[in-house]
Amino acid sequence: MPLALFNSITSWFLKRRIDQIQEFVQHPHRVQERVLLELTNAAKNTELGKAYNFGEVTNYQQFIRNTPLTTYESFEPFVERARRGERNIFWHTPIKWFAKSSGTTNAKSKFIPVSEEALQQCHYKSGKDMLCLYLNNNEDSNLFKGKSLRLGGSKELYEQNGTYFGDLSAILIENLPFWAELSCTPSNKVSLMSEWESKLKAIIREAKNENVTSIAGVPSWMLVLLNRILEETKKEHLLELWKNLEVYFHGGVSFTPYREQYKHIIPSDTFRYYEIYNASEGFFAIQDRNNSDEMLLMLDYGIFYEFIPMDTFGTAQQTIIPLSEVEIGKNYAMVITTNAGLWRYLIGDTVRFTSVSPYRIKITGRTKHFINVFGEELIIENAERALEKACEQTGSHLIEYTVAPIFMQDKLKGGHEWVIEFDAPPASLEHFTEVLDTELKKLNSDYEAKRYNNMTLNMPKVHQARTGLFHDWLKDKDKLGGQNKVPRLSNSREYVEELLKLL
Repeated sequence: MPLALFNSITSWFLKRRIDQIQEFVQHPHRVQERVLLELTNAAKNTELGKAYNFGEVTNYQQFIRNTPLTTYESFEPFVERARRGERNIFWHTPIKWFAKSSGTTNAKSKFIPVSEEALQQCHYKSGKDMLCLYLNNNEDSNLFKGKSLRLGGSKELYEQNGTYFGDLSAILIENLPFWAELSCTPSNKVSLMSEWESKLKAIIREAKNENVTSIAGVPSWMLVLLNRILEETKKEHLLELWKNLEVYFHGGVSFTPYREQYKHIIPSDTFRYYEIYNASEGFFAIQDRNNSDEMLLMLDYGIFYEFIPMDTFGTAQQTIIPLSEVEIGKNYAMVITTNAGLWRYLIGDTVRFTSVSPYRIKITGRTKHFINVFGEELIIENAERALEKACEQTGSHLIEYTVAPIFMQDKLKGGHEWVIEFDAPPASLEHFTEVLDTELKKLNSDYEAKRYNNMTLNMPKVHQARTGLFHDWLKDKDKLGGQNKVPRLSNSREYVEELLKLL
């Protein structure tokens, strides 16, 4: 089939989806109730379905009566059994794929089940909807007259006991129908390459001569690739290379630190940025309007949503509410039930609703301390354990610390900047830093990937704070004593900059 005809037919099918999106926009609670009952009915004869009495569920109240809130740590034993090939534990169809990601407190990586239903009804459906919403807002688009430059994860897929695990992006590419490759660059073969340097070179070879009209990927990784393309082609900006480039679909980490750098390499007032909210556990929201910083919560992907108000999170007064009870402006931890067998699963993200008609959200962070500017998903447990090892190996002891990102500027790579106050400092701060970096790599596979060959993250920058620095900083803020604590990890440089001024 000629590419022009293929793209024309694809565009027509995508636009038809708008009517279905309008149904859940106009009847969100009815659609969500239908999703919940479909999920419990599908899994009623599984091990967990029987334990939680899914066969008796006819409404939300009956569902929550027997179904507990779960985290990855409590769900992991079921995942490990499924990875060994056991079936019908938490979902009624075989789970062949597991998306590997970091972030757990007791393991370097977690393995999220990806069912065939999740692939088709959530992940692939969302990809079509992303294009559908964009085209609906931009009827003069020439998106399908060219190709999309995609940048997925750089890990291979591994087989174990008849199941497979790897980056979600690799799983998605591996399972795409053959015709989907027609509208993308690089090829599937290159997209699935595992060695980052070789992969970059191969992507550049394939993409630089294509008519690229859109780009899609995580901002930090994509920025590295695009700067390399400009170096290779000796172009000042991307529009010299791809004159029809019109949109960037981005997600995974906050775009704010990168916005100005993208404007520099794509100098156009008409170029559009579309944010998406996806994770290994599912695809949740899509920006549905031009020039917006809000995303439409997608309600018919086989995901049922609940929310925990953050003002009660982790307390004896913690409550869990359905979508129908959320309020604009409040911060919530998100709880999901999915068509991959995750039941009332605390994903760890926090969101704020900007609208309830329709339901639009902004991502506000994580339920735990974290840094995820570059997709490294560094959490407080990683930092504490790495610091403990670094202190052990260098004979040092610390009092306080905080960490912030060093944002990418132009072609300079990012990093992490630590301010640490010791009561027994190490003999060599350089050696301490090396141990800290090594331990973080051992604990967190995403951090390890970003540090590979210094491609995205440079070696951490560690400052030895003077005695009493954190005390003075808290005193200046009138926050000595009580429940006031030094923030450990932050996606902002606010705290570090204040400390450095006092340093």
